[in-house]
Amino acid sequence: MQNRDIEFVKRCISNNDIHSFYIWKPWLIVRKSVLEMDRYECQDCKAKGKYTKAKTVHHNNYVKKHPELALEIWYTWKGQKKRNLISLCHDCHEERHGYRKPEEKKPLTEERW
Repeated sequence: MQNRDIEFVKRCISNNDIHSFYIWKPWLIVRKSVLEMDRYECQDCKAKGKYTKAKTVHHNNYVKKHPELALEIWYTWKGQKKRNLISLCHDCHEERHGYRKPEEKKPLTEERW
């Protein structure tokens, strides 16, 4: 990623305007290439053996914490190449961010029967 791109991302973060990043042409190009690379399949669902269409690209290294990786599909950590951007369906993306937590079910007891 070039310095001017990193500066743009940092400006979006400091201005509390992350939306500008997500409508920025360089992001839209990278986003499309990730979806195409993953064949528009949710990678979390695929790992569970099911097919779900992906419409979202998730940053494993969050933009606000790692603006230098905002447009990077891959990154290296402890000498290993890892995915930074991954295609996900809506539900899996929300789950990754902790927005959808499974409902805690209380055990069925005589009192609840």
